[in-house]
Amino acid sequence: MVALAKREAPPTPAAVVAEVVTLPMPATRRRPGTAARLVGYGRAGAERALPPVLCLAILIGAWELLCSQPGSSLPPPSLVVAKTWELITDPFFDRGGLEKGLFWHLIASLQRVGIGFTMAAAAGIALGVLIGQSTIAMRGLDPLFQVLRTIPPLAWLPLSLAAFRDKDPSAIFVIFITAIWPIIINTAVGIRNIPADYRNVARVIRLSPVEYFLKIMLPASVPYMFTGLKIGVGLSWLAIVAAEMLIGGVGIGFFIWDAWNSSLIPDIIIALIYVGIVGFFLDRAITLLGRFISHGTSAN
Repeated sequence: MVALAKREAPPTPAAVVAEVVTLPMPATRRRPGTAARLVGYGRAGAERALPPVLCLAILIGAWELLCSQPGSSLPPPSLVVAKTWELITDPFFDRGGLEKGLFWHLIASLQRVGIGFTMAAAAGIALGVLIGQSTIAMRGLDPLFQVLRTIPPLAWLPLSLAAFRDKDPSAIFVIFITAIWPIIINTAVGIRNIPADYRNVARVIRLSPVEYFLKIMLPASVPYMFTGLKIGVGLSWLAIVAAEMLIGGVGIGFFIWDAWNSSLIPDIIIALIYVGIVGFFLDRAITLLGRFISHGTSAN
């Protein structure tokens, strides 16, 4: 009897030993603590604030040095602060008539600018949309607008005084006619630069005119519109100061002119600083509004 050789049976799946490989855990970033975040915010704020503060300090130092020399026709900043301390510390005084603090003069000017600029924005955007959408309207109105916008703002003041016979409507008209041109031009450029693909999609899905304006035209042209609005509000603030020098009454322009007639140069300098600060905040307000409406795509 022949003995059969024993075959080894193949290993069963249970007998196979799998080697487990341990993968390294990804490193987790630890969130910085409150102190570290505050330090980061402080560093970022210092990087933004330090350059303008340094430039301002250099400017004031140079001004003090140059205007402290004998025979200087302008006062140094130390003398300006000393002479106008009441205007700086109490801008709200009101002694009746035209003897008011700078706050009341600025408020009167801002009210005129607010009314005139709002009217210019509404009319300018409407005309800009019309010109941007219609070739016929552009050919008919654009040459007229190009002629009118070259007329200096104060040249309109005698005509507005003759028409309205009152200083406030006359000043508001000057603001309106000054601010409207950049709004019209920039809005029209924005409308004409809407991509053709957007127009084609609107035709395919058959948007109504209102839907086309709200969903296609407005989002695509808002950055251009707000560029015009920023230019317009800056020109409005410039024009009202000049107009108020001529029309009189309460207003920052009249305050500057009255201070000149009284040889109060420090008062003029303080008023100019206030004018610049208010103009800066007007510009920032339009910028923030544009970012909010356009979700961050508006011009800075």
